Amino acid sequence: MKYRSVSELNEDARQLAQDLPSDIDVVAGIPRSGMLAAELLCLHLDVPMTDVEGLCEGTVFGTGNRHDGEPSLDGAETVLVVDDSVNSGAQMRETQRRLEEADLPFDVRYGAVYISTSGHQYVDYWSEVVPIPRVFEWNLMHHPTLKNTCVDIDGVLCRDPTPEENDDGERYREFLATVEPKTIPNQRIGWLVTCRLEKYREETEAWLDEHGVEYDELVMMDLPDKETRQERGNHAEYKADVYEATGANLFIESSERQAAKICDRTKKQVFCYESNEMLRPGRIQRTYRKGNDYLSRLAKNPVGFTAAASKYVLSRSYHGLRR
Repeated sequence: MKYRSVSELNEDARQLAQDLPSDIDVVAGIPRSGMLAAELLCLHLDVPMTDVEGLCEGTVFGTGNRHDGEPSLDGAETVLVVDDSVNSGAQMRETQRRLEEADLPFDVRYGAVYISTSGHQYVDYWSEVVPIPRVFEWNLMHHPTLKNTCVDIDGVLCRDPTPEENDDGERYREFLATVEPKTIPNQRIGWLVTCRLEKYREETEAWLDEHGVEYDELVMMDLPDKETRQERGNHAEYKADVYEATGANLFIESSERQAAKICDRTKKQVFCYESNEMLRPGRIQRTYRKGNDYLSRLAKNPVGFTAAASKYVLSRSYHGLRR
């Protein structure tokens, strides 16, 4: 599955802005996710921004103190209507139909930061072709792909219990019943995979039902108590085994340490909710190799390695300040 983060969206929007012709006067975003891409593009291009509704009404958003006078579409000739991504083209075609009926006095062009392999037929400009299946940071927790995804509970749907709450007794039961939700997906989840013990299934199911979390299966640790679970210490291995057994395409895990272990064990993608990044098998292996290489070089030549590392950090800082 292809994945793009908000950080990558910004880089790709910046590249798209550099590749666009110089005659773009206004950027109009297609709500909702297209507004994020439009905001980034209009900042990189330093032009006013509006949405599709505003374009039809002849209004643009405020521009702060950088531009004199009231923001308007007066004098604008070319408008770029943009979405974050185009797949089937349904939303883009609907937008094009609406703007054609509005008979606007502009040269209206269309663009997207990301398109599918067939998306080029619906836009004039794009930054990158990202094939299906794909998911983005800004829609991951509300994407239909959740139906084929394993999702952790504590740390994702709700916070983790405190040490005081995690007493394997009445305080823990109170936590399970009253903890406030953190993220509630609006799509059905394939498998909720948690290290909560099987004996707390009733409380867990009641909380999920109360907060409208839809799912197919709830997989819990079948162990007698917290002490046994801690003695085994196989949280990541347990989750990895479930991930492989389900055949899911993705695992969303709260803990960065466990996410890395699940990814390494299954050789499949894992999204770490804690660090907000997608872990890929090849990347994990490269990180391990690079870390071992650094440790080896440090052991062989501590003084030389430390000096070289310091020089590298200073160089990166200097170039960062220059940008």
